[in-house]
Amino acid sequence: MSRADEIYRATCLDILENGFSDEGLEVRPKWADGTPAHTIKKFGVVNRYNLAEEFPIMTLRRTYWKSAVDELLWIWQKKSNRICDLGSHVWDEWAGDDGTIGKAYGYQLGLKHRYKEGEFDQVDRVLYDLKHNPASRRILTSIYNFQDLHEMNLYPCAYSMTFNVTGNTLNAILNQRSQDMLTANNWNVCQYAVLVHMMAQVSGLQVGELVHVIADCHIYDRHIPAVKAMLEKEDFEAPKFSMDTSITDFYAFTKDSFKMENYQFHPFDFEIPMAI
Repeated sequence: MSRADEIYRATCLDILENGFSDEGLEVRPKWADGTPAHTIKKFGVVNRYNLAEEFPIMTLRRTYWKSAVDELLWIWQKKSNRICDLGSHVWDEWAGDDGTIGKAYGYQLGLKHRYKEGEFDQVDRVLYDLKHNPASRRILTSIYNFQDLHEMNLYPCAYSMTFNVTGNTLNAILNQRSQDMLTANNWNVCQYAVLVHMMAQVSGLQVGELVHVIADCHIYDRHIPAVKAMLEKEDFEAPKFSMDTSITDFYAFTKDSFKMENYQFHPFDFEIPMAI
């Protein structure tokens, strides 16, 4: 049985049974036909994944984890905001005339900042501290830069990572302001699980927990039938995740550095409308 499926099922059931519906209230998102995209939500959801036990990919439906990793590397490794640097089309609708998503995501991680040890961007500062200051309680990143929000084509959803070393184990907290449970939840969980594996390996640490903190955890009204259908399915065993253990340079990873063995999943027969 997949632990990721257990967590996903429990979270969705809690939202459906105990969540707050904004039906009848004014909301920003809309469907393609102009209809308001309402949600039912829970505030302050916290999910914990022990990465040392299993990789948190769900089996109730397929997660396109290779594309998720490609996006992760685009943000954290390439530190890019250019659509042409991304292998998928997940950001196409937010691309501006200049071919970028504005000063968002990877752009923010690539900005250099001055420290007493010298200049680092946010990613390189994390890598430096994990090797030289592992006991630090200040190893974190944030891409929610208020000064640049007006130049971002989409405000960051997953906006902050906090890394914490306990003994020889690397744990991390992913903070997310908003989470669409059907389209994005396991995509983000898989991405940042891979990131923790990467950071641990190149820092000579063992992988530990990923804690996912979601402020507004919601299901859109037109997604409810698909979610309910997923929750009725029996989950498969979690697949075996592996990575190229010879890599010691964070920037040497590619999406082909990772493998998922025996990944079984249920087919997903619903067309998912996207709220914008």
